[in-house]
Amino acid sequence: MNTTRIRGILSATLAALALGGCAHLGPKAIAVDRFDYSTAIADSWKQQTLLNIIKMRYMDLPVFVDVSSVVAGYSLETGVTIGGTISSKGAMQGDNATLGGKATYIDRPTITYVPMTGEKFLRGLITPIDPKNIFFMLQTGYAADFILALTVESLNGVRNRTAVGGTVREADPDFLRVLELLRDVQTAGAFGMRVEEDKVKGSTAVLFFRRDDVSADTLEKSAELRRLLRLPADGQRFTIAYSPVRLADGELAVNSRSMLQILMAFSTYIDVPGAHTLERRAAPSPESTAPGVRGTQVRIHSGKEKPEDSFVSVQYRGHWFWIDDGDFQTKRALTAVMFFFTLVETGASERLPLITIPAQ
Repeated sequence: MNTTRIRGILSATLAALALGGCAHLGPKAIAVDRFDYSTAIADSWKQQTLLNIIKMRYMDLPVFVDVSSVVAGYSLETGVTIGGTISSKGAMQGDNATLGGKATYIDRPTITYVPMTGEKFLRGLITPIDPKNIFFMLQTGYAADFILALTVESLNGVRNRTAVGGTVREADPDFLRVLELLRDVQTAGAFGMRVEEDKVKGSTAVLFFRRDDVSADTLEKSAELRRLLRLPADGQRFTIAYSPVRLADGELAVNSRSMLQILMAFSTYIDVPGAHTLERRAAPSPESTAPGVRGTQVRIHSGKEKPEDSFVSVQYRGHWFWIDDGDFQTKRALTAVMFFFTLVETGASERLPLITIPAQ
């Protein structure tokens, strides 16, 4: 091999190495990793929420761990080795050249977990949701019957279905009717809500009924709604206040639930294995013949085998529990529960230890 040939090989190798050095790994990784990590975090959040709902049915301790941060670290190392021998003219061994290369790719993310415990978390778990936030969700388009059935114990003393100490008390018939009327009036656009600032008392949420441009049927439903909730027939707006009992005529008493109560109420819809109830490992399933609230029927299945097609599934005590991917009502209810966690103060104390795990 002559000198000109060796120089050609060296030039080509150096050019390839230069091109490799111009490639950027980070930008290409964003398109993949951003969605992969967000999907993984969302799926684990659903599984954690469902698992804690199941634990409530078994009178077990709910435990929440938050993913505080994900730091993805990448490295791509390349190397080229070049060697050769140029012999003198007429030598028997002739000219020779050797070319070698290597590439090392390392993906080493660091994931930080924060256990959600302590006084701040517990207070957020047992403190009732601010009624103002509940009605703000109605204002954003959530169905009134669905949200109120999930988040309130009573409206002006008219009681919802509730779970206490492993037993279930069914909703008052008037409450079921109130939810139906609220949904119909909401669909007709006959009520709205605003927040008025008061420097002395703070922010006060006000629910008001509009009479303008509504049908006679909607006006009749609004009148029936006022009668069932014992509100003044000529009232146009009512101050929303947290209270388990009826207040003054101009106020709507909302006995909102805490996150702990919401989880407990949700757990009553689990199909617990019969052996577990017979052995008193879990609270028995309620034997209810009362009609369900429109749009709130939910169901969590259980079985020995892992489901093939599910929205979310977890394993607990040797059984699988899951929500069918085609069960829109239960999927919506679980998503709402996850959303309510963002409306309450459940943040962990900064003094809590962080668990940082390098994933290698």
